[in-house]
Amino acid sequence: MTKKVAFSAVQPSGELTIGNYLGALRQFPLLQEEYHGYYAAANLHSITVPQKPAELRKRTKEVIAWILASGVDPEKSTVFVQSQVPLHAELTWVLNSITYMGQLSRMTQFKDKSQKSDENLNAALFTYPVLMAADILLYQTDVVPVGEDQRQHIELARDVAIRFNNKYSETFVVPEGKIDKGIGKIMSLKNPDIKMSKSDPDVNAFILLLDDRDTIIRKVKRAVTDSLGEFNYTDEQPGLKNLIQLYSSFDEMKPEEVVAKYKDAQYSVFKEELGELIADKIAPIQERFQEIVADTEYLDKICKQGAEKAYYDARKTLTKVYRKVGFYQV
Repeated sequence: MTKKVAFSAVQPSGELTIGNYLGALRQFPLLQEEYHGYYAAANLHSITVPQKPAELRKRTKEVIAWILASGVDPEKSTVFVQSQVPLHAELTWVLNSITYMGQLSRMTQFKDKSQKSDENLNAALFTYPVLMAADILLYQTDVVPVGEDQRQHIELARDVAIRFNNKYSETFVVPEGKIDKGIGKIMSLKNPDIKMSKSDPDVNAFILLLDDRDTIIRKVKRAVTDSLGEFNYTDEQPGLKNLIQLYSSFDEMKPEEVVAKYKDAQYSVFKEELGELIADKIAPIQERFQEIVADTEYLDKICKQGAEKAYYDARKTLTKVYRKVGFYQV
């Protein structure tokens, strides 16, 4: 029996955080026995904001290394760089023709980014959810392992697939988002009202996957909590709730189990042990990452083979799409 398909992509627009790991990377190897996975470094998406070319190339290779270091087996899954499969951009153009501007204008991430700066309010920033839909639909994807913050983009991909199928006949699998219910949004350590982001000007607000042990423990110690001194998992204590969520995610405990474990402990004790837990969990991944990223020949080989496989599979879908919309092909 042919395996179902999983697709997910990680942007190389900056250093990856533990939020990227919990929301996406950690799920990839868990799916590879049941699904055939397509996992990409989404560098086409990255240029919706200004990038330094040399840094973008470097981070793209690093994203591939992180995917592999997280446990993805390139013999079981297809690992590739998005820009090396130009069919992503080709399908995007077709899908643009059936995607409504009103729907795109309501996308939360576009509204957030457009409010931050008018200087880079470009068309790609507005339409990149269509590229994301093309990424998914090209591979006839069944499930998309993503974080909670990407739910809206999955809904758009589903809407576009259904709209195309209704207009041109059955063409795309309508994908489902696979969002780990045990992992909510990972919020900033300094402001639990906003998502953890590597673009935060306060370096203590996020934990990078490359942070060393001492840095991780120090950042967790400095994380905001509250003055209540009560160990509860409630919206009234957002800072503490975020830290409990982190502990729950890394130790695979239910939040209420974490509360029971630390109900009589001081915040400082909990934060110390949380920092050590995170450092312990990501240490072997960091070690594997360093080995992979140092082996340029191996990385290039994986990317080349992955792009060839992805291109071959994506071409089947795009050929069908071109025929359905009436493009002349020879």
